[in-house]
Amino acid sequence: MQLYGTDIASRLMLGTAQYPSPSVLAEAFRRSGAGIATVSVRREAGGERAGAAFWDLVGDLGVALLPNTAGCHSAREAVTTAHMARELFDTPWIKLEVIGHADTLQPDPFALLEAARILCDDGFKVFPYTTEDLVLADRLLNAGCEVLMPWGAPIGSGLGLTNIYGLRCLRAQFPDVPMVVDAGLGLPSQAAMAMEMGFDAVLLNTAVARAGDPAGMADAFARAVQAGRLAHEADPMEPRDMAAPSTPLIGKAFLS
Repeated sequence: MQLYGTDIASRLMLGTAQYPSPSVLAEAFRRSGAGIATVSVRREAGGERAGAAFWDLVGDLGVALLPNTAGCHSAREAVTTAHMARELFDTPWIKLEVIGHADTLQPDPFALLEAARILCDDGFKVFPYTTEDLVLADRLLNAGCEVLMPWGAPIGSGLGLTNIYGLRCLRAQFPDVPMVVDAGLGLPSQAAMAMEMGFDAVLLNTAVARAGDPAGMADAFARAVQAGRLAHEADPMEPRDMAAPSTPLIGKAFLS
C-alpha cells in the first residue's frame, strides 16, 4: 500500500490513546504489525517538556507516525494544531479532524474542507477524517487530499459499518483513491468486511485499547485485515436471491 508515495507494509493502522499502560501499548503494536500509529497533539509545557516520555515511546514503536488534530472544533484550531504537529514530529503528514457534532463526533464538512485547503496549500499531506458523503469527498480531493478516511461509525462506538450502501458507493465512485475506514470498528469481523469491500486499510483505537486483552485483540484485527484483503483480491462471488446446488445434477444416479 502506498500513501502519498510512501510504502506502508501493513494495512492496519492503530491509535495510541487509552491503553492501560505503555508496555501494553507497545505489545499491542508488536502483535498487530501495524504500519502507522496515530498520535494526538497536545500543547506541552515548554520548559518541562511534559509528555516527553510518551513521544519517546511512540518513537520507539518503529512505525510511521500520523499526528492528528483530535479534539479540534474549528478550521483555525485544526490548522494551528497541524502546524504544531509538523514542528513536533518533523512530518508533513496530518490526520485532519474537525468535529462538528458533540454527540456523534461527526466531522464538520464545511470546516474540514476549509482546513484541508489551507493545509494542502501549505505543503501538508492531509488524511481527512470524513463521512461517506460523495460530494464532500470530491471537494476534498480537489482541495489536494490524496487519501480519504471515511468513518465506519461514530468514534469509539464499536458499531462497525453503519452505512454499507454509502461506503460501497464511495469506494465505487473513486476506485483509485486510497481509502482508510476510520472510527467505529469494534470487532475484527467488521474490519474484514471493510477490506472485503475494497478499502485499502482500517484505522482503529478503542476496540484494541479497551479490550480485556489489547495485544490479543490487536493480533485478531491484524489477521482479519489480512483475510479481508485476500478475499477482496480473490474476487468473491456475488450474493444470490435463490439457492444454487453445488453438486451438479448432470450425471447423478437415479433409482428406478
